[in-house]
Amino acid sequence: MFEITDLQKIGVGLAGFGITFLFLGMLLLFDKGLLAIGNILFIVGLSCVIGVTRTLKFFFQRHKIKASVSFFGGILVVLFGWPLVGMLLEIYGFILLFSGFFPVVINFMRRVPVLGTLLNLPILSGILDRIAGDTSRTMGFQ
Repeated sequence: MFEITDLQKIGVGLAGFGITFLFLGMLLLFDKGLLAIGNILFIVGLSCVIGVTRTLKFFFQRHKIKASVSFFGGILVVLFGWPLVGMLLEIYGFILLFSGFFPVVINFMRRVPVLGTLLNLPILSGILDRIAGDTSRTMGFQ
């Protein structure tokens, strides 16, 4: 088992608040103030969880530069007052940046008791199999 530091706990909280503010900002018709606060909290929380150096290495890898420019450009566009365009840029960058984590997250969510039952429904299962890259997924637990 690994130890979680207090800074990492704070980072998880900040990232959680950031995602909450982003969700509320989109729910309230792309309120630029909430979106800006959500972006800042998410980035700071991520930096606290994995460390500043690892965060910078993650975002500024050579093969992820297009995704990083899109993500941070979207944040700047939101801050300059174009929240809808900025969020579209951010979502595009987010998908490019974190697409490698999607299979892990989907497979984890499938093991959560109630959520796993919903995600294994025939309609959702096919879509999630394509996202996760699982072409020969078995229905049983291993």
